[in-house]
Amino acid sequence: MEYSTLADRYEKLEAVASKLAKADIIGEFLKSIPSYELPKIVLLLQGRVYPSYSENELGIATQMMIKSISKASGFSAAKVEEIFKRTGDLGLTAEQCVKSKRQASLLKKKLTTDNVFENLQKLATIAGQGSQDKKFSLIAELIISAQPKEARYIVRTVLGELRIGAAEGIIRDAIVKAFLADEKSSKEEKEKATEAVENAWSLLNDYGEVAKIANEKGIKGLQKVGIQLGKPIQVMLGLAAEKIEDVVKEFGEIIAEYKYDGMRVVVEKKGNHFWLFTRRQEDVTKQFPDIVELAKKCLKADECIVEGEVLGIDTKTGYPLPFQAMSQRVHRKYDIDRLVKEIPVQVNLFDVMYVNGTPLFNEPLIERRKELARILKPIKGKFQLAKHIITGDVKKLEQFYGDAVEGKQEGLMLKVPNAPYVFGRHVGTMYKIKPVMENLDLVIIGAIWGEGGRTKWLTSYELACRDPNTGKFLSCGMMSTGLNEDEYELMTKELKKIIISENGKIVIVKPKIVLEVGYQEIQKSPNYESGFGLRFPRFVRVRDDKGPDEADTITRVKKLYSSQGKAG
Repeated sequence: MEYSTLADRYEKLEAVASKLAKADIIGEFLKSIPSYELPKIVLLLQGRVYPSYSENELGIATQMMIKSISKASGFSAAKVEEIFKRTGDLGLTAEQCVKSKRQASLLKKKLTTDNVFENLQKLATIAGQGSQDKKFSLIAELIISAQPKEARYIVRTVLGELRIGAAEGIIRDAIVKAFLADEKSSKEEKEKATEAVENAWSLLNDYGEVAKIANEKGIKGLQKVGIQLGKPIQVMLGLAAEKIEDVVKEFGEIIAEYKYDGMRVVVEKKGNHFWLFTRRQEDVTKQFPDIVELAKKCLKADECIVEGEVLGIDTKTGYPLPFQAMSQRVHRKYDIDRLVKEIPVQVNLFDVMYVNGTPLFNEPLIERRKELARILKPIKGKFQLAKHIITGDVKKLEQFYGDAVEGKQEGLMLKVPNAPYVFGRHVGTMYKIKPVMENLDLVIIGAIWGEGGRTKWLTSYELACRDPNTGKFLSCGMMSTGLNEDEYELMTKELKKIIISENGKIVIVKPKIVLEVGYQEIQKSPNYESGFGLRFPRFVRVRDDKGPDEADTITRVKKLYSSQGKAG
């Protein structure tokens, strides 16, 4: 397929706001794609060339892209930067530059989706001496061969900001429309098809593979998709509850576990092979060789998938270290042995979804916990069952809650004993209880350079919540407190990689970094897009375990505002 055909679809999707219209456009397009090409095309529609769980990253910064556009178009880097400041979009910048290209290319040839896909995948594999120059040349060659519109989307794909609004829910609906249910299908048939697609995606984590199976084998094929060891799963997520007694009143006897202030981890075992995945499906096996060694000693099943929480432990006090300590280990690619000694870990397991070829996710939680205890040979303080009790006594639960908080943990998780494991969803059978109003997880969408001794750092951050209906990020406050100098320096380093545009001291950044933010209260404010502002917001931690699509929504902000007694 010529890449221009795909670019035309990108443009159509960019021009419409309706989720239904986007799903219709993609659904019709997918029908025309040969089955063998679906995995690649669906990835490209999501602005990717690798599945979300892949460790491969293209690693292209703004300045390298500016140089690549300069080389491909004949414009100076300064001119390209000038156009970029005007458009705020390097994709549109590339399109404008290619339209008025100053030098004719002798290399011009029609681009195909295969050519673009394969060359973009190469970007992630180029490493070692001279790698930056090789990446720079590869991007420039693609732009040289591109028509203006193609250049727009190639550049956006490389930078990870396609801007066509093809969120995962839209891709899901498009697969249903293309292969499983049409306008004549009943509501029940559509719901059954949607559930089959969602369940398959929760196990495969790749809508491209799901689309191929849906096309070739239909709903029955999707329903046969099983656990694939070595691939991450979509973990089950809980809801917030205000009072323990409310949960007990609804469900009676419950399983209460410590809510650890750590990192969610899924451990997968197949013989002597182990994989560790975060809740965002990141493979962190290499970063935690100590957990792998513990799993080898403690997991008695030949094959299994277990889930738990990893804590960093202070060797002097025995108490959990702040979450930021775990972040160091997650993102460190070097000096791993040193960090293993400096930040030892404790793994607290609370669920099992698969053992020796048998999926357990439809089994009740109480039975899954028995199976977890059966296959686990714990090492106290290292690799063990999460601390828990089973009771319907509110007083006992409140005492257990107090013990958790006193032990420097976040609170409790309250779980319904007969509940199945539901992949990738917030479920009404699992609740978290914390001692104070929960902080907000917000995305940085802009920043301001500091003053005085802080001019070298970005020290004020514009925060945004998410609109679940449009996928847009709505500003809700500026934050500049709670960080120390080392954290300002680290934050600046990360933000510089994702700057979209600058105007004086103000920068706009790609919505990528999620922060946990504390505050005194939420106020109505016409100064922010959300209509709300945070009073005295303060930095708590970076949420490395969350992507921007998991940031708190405007709905949640409104709910917290109302709970303050300020509504109306």
